[in-house]
Amino acid sequence: LLDFTFRRMLLSDEEFDELCFEFGLELDEITSEKEIISKEQGDCKASEASDIILYKIDVPANRYDLLCLEGLVRGLQVFKNKLEAPRYRRVRPASGEPQKLIITKETAAVRPHAVAAVLRNITFTQERYDSFIELQEKLHQNICRKRSLVAIGTHDLDTISGPFTFTAKPPAQICFKPLNQTKEYTAAELMTLYKTDSHLRHYLHIIEDKPVYPVIHDRNGIVLSMPPIINGDHSKINLKTKNVFIECTAMDLTKAKIVLDMMVTMFSEYCSQPFSLFHVNSRELAYRTETLSSDFINRKVGINESTEKIAQLLTKMCLKSTATGAGDEIEVEIPPTRSDVIHACDIMEDAAIAYGFNNIVRTTPRTYTVANQFPLNKLTELLRQDLAAAGFTEALNFALCSQEDIADKLGKKIEDTKAIHISNPKTAEFQVARTTLLPGLLKTIAANRKMPLPLKLFEISDVVLKDQKKDVGARNSRRFCAVYYSKSPGFEVIHGLLDRTMQLLEVKPGSTDGYHIRAAEDSTFFPGRCAEIFARGQSVGRLGVLHPDVITRFELTMPCSALEMDLEPFL
Repeated sequence: LLDFTFRRMLLSDEEFDELCFEFGLELDEITSEKEIISKEQGDCKASEASDIILYKIDVPANRYDLLCLEGLVRGLQVFKNKLEAPRYRRVRPASGEPQKLIITKETAAVRPHAVAAVLRNITFTQERYDSFIELQEKLHQNICRKRSLVAIGTHDLDTISGPFTFTAKPPAQICFKPLNQTKEYTAAELMTLYKTDSHLRHYLHIIEDKPVYPVIHDRNGIVLSMPPIINGDHSKINLKTKNVFIECTAMDLTKAKIVLDMMVTMFSEYCSQPFSLFHVNSRELAYRTETLSSDFINRKVGINESTEKIAQLLTKMCLKSTATGAGDEIEVEIPPTRSDVIHACDIMEDAAIAYGFNNIVRTTPRTYTVANQFPLNKLTELLRQDLAAAGFTEALNFALCSQEDIADKLGKKIEDTKAIHISNPKTAEFQVARTTLLPGLLKTIAANRKMPLPLKLFEISDVVLKDQKKDVGARNSRRFCAVYYSKSPGFEVIHGLLDRTMQLLEVKPGSTDGYHIRAAEDSTFFPGRCAEIFARGQSVGRLGVLHPDVITRFELTMPCSALEMDLEPFL
């Protein structure tokens, strides 16, 4: 969500909401800082907060050009035909050669790519400066993947001298005064210093295990930055800065170019020569042309417009287009701000947005089909009704859980669970995809211990298991799990529920074509109180009395019986 103060273009809130929808965006909420704090912390905490209206707009993840107020307003004005899409151009400095960024071979070991540009004679106000910094942060969290792929550095060009060098050195050989600090530190000392920093500590892992750290310095050896961690204090920008040197170091060169183009195109309008910029190392802005037919767009969108009309629609979306005159051919110019356009289908989508989804006439599909409920879901819904009728209450738990829940607490090793692990999990509660439904039900009981006994719960949901035969390396499996929690284990209740479930699934008792249970050993269950369930000759699940250690680990105090089985073999 993009929070910003929007100076209305003489529009009411309702009209602005409608404009956002027409442009393919969603106005999520109209609020204020005071209202937000009031909801979260109470009225007394919000008394001194700002009453300025904030518009929260839901922006598509690939529209980086809409992540700041400048790009969003520019896009809306072009869409409303109040402004022509600007032409971004690279110019040479009047005072000689363009700046150069030299990249040494040592960077290949840690961060091999870098691109740079200069915004000259820019004028910052507090609002523009805040927007400039905010766009950097949004790009860092979005396309830059928390600085792991790209890191942006901005510097006051008047305080440093080119050419600039991007190299990599051992941590002990890098020494400079970092942003907002009062003394110099070596790179190794900075890594220790920032381990307790609430903001920067999240980026340390990107380079801390590398033998060399990336660093950018000018011709006098003044350190500009140690990407992706921190900039130097010497070249920091402020409201008085007139010339901004922007560098992007990266693991991915394509993403670095996209990020740099976004930074310079969004804020070049504040330069003395609007929409002009000075690229380092003579790199051009990435304009390109695509050719497609109006018939393609008409067929895909479901409209019937002329070639000239479709060209006008695309121009409203900042895609300057012209009818070439060769049949129904349209030539579309993709500006550097529209890195999201990578295929003819993306252009077709913009034509549909400009035409207006509400203006597309509804038609009957040419192909007639008869819909069916997905068989597995149909079986699931039927079972839910009858299990509830059997006196059990349905629970619905998260598909993600901690490693402890599916391993240690159940008396198993995590390596034996075939669990799918979440990379860089936000919380310890969501480390892996669950491989069993049992922990979720036991945690539900733990959260409802004050309810009268017995507690009889069930859940029918998917678990996720590793499967090398699948193209994604994993598969979903629909499971049924039930637990009985009371002063006595209640194994007969769970056994009876199994019999009722098999009756509903039309599987009769029997050792060959029917179902039967066979004694088994499982660390989750009490020794001698566990059975494996077989149906039509294959193992489909287990039931039994839970081991006291398992019950204790889930902070429970009463005996508990459980049943879990796979439903997919019964389709």
